[in-house]
Amino acid sequence: MTHVISEHLLKRFDIPGPRYTSYPTADRFVEAFTEADYIQALEQRRAGSMALPLSLYVHIPFCESVCYYCACNKVITKHHEKASEYLRYLAREVELQVDHFGRGHSVSQLHLGGGTPTFLSDNELEDLMAMIRRNFVLAPGGEYSVEVDPRTVTPDRLRTLHRLGFNRLSFGVQDFDPAVQKAVHRIQPADQVFSLVAAAREIGFESLNVDLIYGLPLQTPESFARTLAQVGELRPDRIALYAYAHLPARFKPQRRIVSAELPSAADKLAMLSASLDAFHDQGYVYVGMDHFALPEDALAVAKRQGRLHRNFQGYSTHPDCDLIALGVSAIGRIGATYSQNAKTLEDYYDALDQGRLPIVRGLAVGRDDLVRRAIIMALMCQGEVDYESIELGHLIEFRSYFKRELEVLSDLQSHGLVTVSESGIRVTSAGWYLVRAIAMTFDRYLQLDQDRARFSKLI
Repeated sequence: MTHVISEHLLKRFDIPGPRYTSYPTADRFVEAFTEADYIQALEQRRAGSMALPLSLYVHIPFCESVCYYCACNKVITKHHEKASEYLRYLAREVELQVDHFGRGHSVSQLHLGGGTPTFLSDNELEDLMAMIRRNFVLAPGGEYSVEVDPRTVTPDRLRTLHRLGFNRLSFGVQDFDPAVQKAVHRIQPADQVFSLVAAAREIGFESLNVDLIYGLPLQTPESFARTLAQVGELRPDRIALYAYAHLPARFKPQRRIVSAELPSAADKLAMLSASLDAFHDQGYVYVGMDHFALPEDALAVAKRQGRLHRNFQGYSTHPDCDLIALGVSAIGRIGATYSQNAKTLEDYYDALDQGRLPIVRGLAVGRDDLVRRAIIMALMCQGEVDYESIELGHLIEFRSYFKRELEVLSDLQSHGLVTVSESGIRVTSAGWYLVRAIAMTFDRYLQLDQDRARFSKLI
C-alpha cells in the first residue's frame, strides 16, 4: 500500500459539498432568470465574441431500464419511437438558438449525455449529428464524446459512433461484481465490457473512460478490490471514481435500494483509500475531483502543463468557453449567465410548441461571483491561486477582500492540504484529494447558508 493520503484526513474532511462544475452552483439558480435574459446573453455573444469556439451538450434522457443508484434526469421506456419525437423537438430548439446568435459557429467540444445516448438507433444518431453539423462547425482536433451503456452497444455501433465523428467514449461500468450489479439492477458481464473496450481501441477512439462507483449495496472492500484489479487489466485511458450518495427522498429509483445492504462508512472509506492506492500503483495520475488518467492521456498532460479546465461535464483539456445546452434539463452557460431547460418532457415540449426556448431558471453572475469563480476554478484545475493575477483581473486587494477565507485556510494548512504564502495559495499533493473542501472556503453561498444537506459528501 502506498497510502497516497491518510484515511484520517479522508475521514476528517468527509463533509457535504458541491462538485463545482460551476460557480455559483446550480442549486442557486432562480426562476426569475427567464428566456428573455438568456436571449439577451446570446445576442451579447453575437455582438462581441463570435470568433470564440463553443461547447455543446446534448441530453438524451431515455433508458430502457432503471439503475437504482441513478440520480440523473431520465425517462424509462422501451418505446424507441419516443426518441424520434424527441429529436424533432431538439431540432426545433437548435433552430430557435441559431435564430438569436447565428448559424455556423465553431464547436470545439461536443458531449452526448443522459440517460443513455446509445438508446438512439444508428439512423437516429446519424440524423442528430447531421442536424448539429447543419447548424455548427465541428472544429478539427475537438473533443467529441459520448456516454455508452455497454448493454446497448456492439462493436458495429462503436464503428458508427466513430464514423459520425466521436473520438472519446465513456463506459458506465460502476462495479464488475455480479451480486452488486444485481442489487442495483444493472447486469453487464465483465467479458462484455472487455470486448467492447478492445473493439473501441481497434476502431481508433482517442480516449476511453470508465466510470466506477463505490458505496453501492453489497459492496465490500474485498469485492471492490477485485473490481479494481479488473480495471487495472482493462487499463482505460481515464477513470472516474464516484461516491454513491444515497438520497432516496430526492431520487425515487434509490428507494429500491435496501439501505441495510449499503456498506458502512468505514468500509466506504476503505474502498476509497484502496482505490487511490490501486490507481497510483497502476500508473494513473490523479487529475482531481474523482478523475484519474494515464500519464500520456491528454487530461494528464493538461494537468501537468497547467491547461486543465472544468465545466458541467467535468474536467476538460479545452479552454473555458460558452456552453450551449440542448435537451430536457440541460444546463448551459453564456457569458456571465447560467441557464437550465425544463426538467420534464411535457414542459420541454410545451415551451417549444409555443415557439419559446425551454429555459425555466438560471442566474446572471455578479462581480463577487466572478472573482470567486476564478479562484475556485484555479484551485480545482491548476491547484494554485496567484494573488496578483486575481487582483489585476478583478481590481481587488486579495488579502483584505478574502481576510476571513485566508483565516479558514490556516486550518487546512495545519493539516497539510494547502500552503499559503505572501503571493498565493498552493494545493499540496495530499490536498488534491480533498480539493473540494479547499474550494468551499471561497464559496460565499455556503458561508451564508450552512444547510449543506442537499449536497453529496466529499467521500
